[in-house]
Amino acid sequence: MVNQMNNNGENGEYICSVEAAINEIGGKWKSLVLCSLKDGKLRFNEVNKKLPEITQRMLTKTLRELEKDKIINRKVYAEVPPKVEYSLTPKGKSVLPILDSLCEWGKKYCEYNEV
Repeated sequence: MVNQMNNNGENGEYICSVEAAINEIGGKWKSLVLCSLKDGKLRFNEVNKKLPEITQRMLTKTLRELEKDKIINRKVYAEVPPKVEYSLTPKGKSVLPILDSLCEWGKKYCEYNEV
């Protein structure tokens, strides 16, 4: 068992550390949003253009969750119209090697299954 804070700020136990990792970056969109930010800062619409299948509502929800978990930064500029940029935190950057490995595995999976 691995002790870790859960999303409610309470101490929780995970069966293994993979469960803790999936809790942070799991789901359909989180890893894709992180990949879209790996080359630097992006505004909301720029992230949305990189992920055309995601709805604005789901992108907003995903960005808020990643910000709450300190995986991305949200910087608001005091100007009109408001300008907001998203970027990876050091915690978010630490996930990139894992996502790169997952990407390589996915390529091989697609080759094996002729997808």
